[in-house]
Amino acid sequence: MTAGISEALHSFFRNRRVLVTGHTGLMGSWLTLWLRRMEATIIGVALPPISPRAAFSAIGLTSSADNFCDIRDLAAVKRIMREASPEIVFHLAAQPIVGLAHQDPIYTFEVNVMGTGNILESVRAQPSVKSMVMITSDKCYENVEQIWGYREHDRLGGADPYSASKAAAEQVIAAYARSYFAPAGTVNVASARAGNVVGGGDWSEFRLIPDCIRSLREGTPIRIRHPQATRPWQFVLEPLVGYMLLAMRLNEKGKEFQGAWNFGPAVDNTNTVARGAQTVVECWGEGTIEYVPNVTFHESTLLQLDCTKARRQLGWRAVLDFEETMRFTTEWYKRQHQSHDGPMREFSLEQLAGYEQRIDRELTV
Repeated sequence: MTAGISEALHSFFRNRRVLVTGHTGLMGSWLTLWLRRMEATIIGVALPPISPRAAFSAIGLTSSADNFCDIRDLAAVKRIMREASPEIVFHLAAQPIVGLAHQDPIYTFEVNVMGTGNILESVRAQPSVKSMVMITSDKCYENVEQIWGYREHDRLGGADPYSASKAAAEQVIAAYARSYFAPAGTVNVASARAGNVVGGGDWSEFRLIPDCIRSLREGTPIRIRHPQATRPWQFVLEPLVGYMLLAMRLNEKGKEFQGAWNFGPAVDNTNTVARGAQTVVECWGEGTIEYVPNVTFHESTLLQLDCTKARRQLGWRAVLDFEETMRFTTEWYKRQHQSHDGPMREFSLEQLAGYEQRIDRELTV
């Protein structure tokens, strides 16, 4: 008899010590909420949240185990890792914005490349760690605008600072895996590649959904740069299931699950930026859109992932379609707006519980 995915994950993570870098960001906040629901002990390492409206603050995730620290500080990261003695590490801390990378490429390389190296080096010195999932981005691939999805062994690269920083981070991860984590008994490490994650509580700049919500709250037109660019939108909880399954398999099976993994929606779930904005407007109930050409920095127009490996070996796939993804996301922001930026913990837990029921109906492990 097969078990539902949420039951298997709850059983695995209960009472385990888990360190999450970037726990104040969008994905880190939802991962922290979920792992706490599973009764894991969470140690967070990140910069402070960017806004009181952001998921971390709005959901009420602050705890005594928070370490507000810059991952570029190797000595600080090593100290936290030593004192925390985690068994599992999820590395999500990054400079994640393409536009900001264009404005400040050196900072982006420092955080995304050297910061990743600092986490790996700190784990190398900490014997308690058994498995580690390093989150990078789908933009690590050398994007030639092909119509089929990129696979894990495809060429890495980048025509812009952000993409190049993620490709370089992947190279650093692979170098540590081969040089230090290849023998049996060493840390089991994998990289996870996902992109265009949406969900309640993201207030970053240069991102479609936060830009849409800011305009809708202010009653101003939504301004779109590249309406025909396509994006593999996925709700924040979708790749998080994959990351947790990957960590569980790394603990249970070891080296056979090391390497790179893609986590994205089905290729036929990819949609244009114009449709993404229009769907948000429809879910919100009102709003207008303006198309404003902007070519100040390079952005991909077509990028898709082939997630066959995760489907076959982890039993993972995205279960929400495009409309559901946008509805889940917009409803969170709409509830926050209607509550005059009040607490969002209860509503977030409702979304999480509903999503667990969905994956338990559709996926098994």
